[in-house]
Amino acid sequence: MHPYRLLFSTFLTLAITACSTPIAQLTGTPSPSPTNTSQPVTIPVTTEVPTTSQPLTCDKWQSWPVIPVISETAREIYESGQASGNDSHAFSKIGDGEISTAWFFTVFDLGEDYYDLGPYHDLLPAIDHFTGSFERIGMAARRGFNTKLILDPSASDLNHCESGESPLSCELRLHRPAFAILSLGTNQVWRRDEFDSGMRQILDILVSNNVVPILSTKGDNLEGDHSINRTIACLAQEYDVPLWNFWSAIQPLSDHGLQPDLEHLTYGINDFDDAHAMQSAWTLRNLTALQVLDAVWRGVTSQP
Repeated sequence: MHPYRLLFSTFLTLAITACSTPIAQLTGTPSPSPTNTSQPVTIPVTTEVPTTSQPLTCDKWQSWPVIPVISETAREIYESGQASGNDSHAFSKIGDGEISTAWFFTVFDLGEDYYDLGPYHDLLPAIDHFTGSFERIGMAARRGFNTKLILDPSASDLNHCESGESPLSCELRLHRPAFAILSLGTNQVWRRDEFDSGMRQILDILVSNNVVPILSTKGDNLEGDHSINRTIACLAQEYDVPLWNFWSAIQPLSDHGLQPDLEHLTYGINDFDDAHAMQSAWTLRNLTALQVLDAVWRGVTSQP
């Protein structure tokens, strides 16, 4: 490993150790304890660009692929965004701590000394294309965020946002992204109706601004019945937009990629040629997110 990558990995390990505090005691249906598994992790080496809408119903979301099918609706949103001035080289992160943290995606803007694509070298064009968005943590991504706060003007950064502007609207105005990766749910496991209505408002705003939403299932099951992930999948199907099925990606991992608190993900360096790292949820989170971004970008632009 390059010495700079080793130093960066050590820094992130210390940061995660400091931030990984147990979740607050929750009431309601307890989440079942994960089971150990020694199944190998299977992630596609080459990202395919599907050409038809997802054929499965959201009740079967657990069997949906990690990398989504690209619909005609997504292409139309993208093309309208290009006509209205959205930046084809930009994406925004929207969500809570698992998308706003420095160890999500940041390394892809730091240079190849900080990651190793291994057999996934076909993803390098996507890294080059979206340079500048990986390290950027925008106005609508913050630890503790939920759908309500993302839409609440009082939660905006007044150093960058206008009066009465929500974090989401502020982010779209400042960054003008063509795509938005939307990762939420853990902070609203006991407020499912609020989550559903809030997600709809966020999706409506994104689509009205011609931004292609990329929804993500969450890795945990704190609610105990996977209802939040089902809601996310159903919204992806209803709006006919891409779903990154991250939950599915980490199921083969030991304890399904979760730390003992059943919420936080297990840590690994961004070396996709390292068998040990590939057994860690954070390594797979960065890899599969990059694969999904690549697939959506190629799908809406018909890139070879």
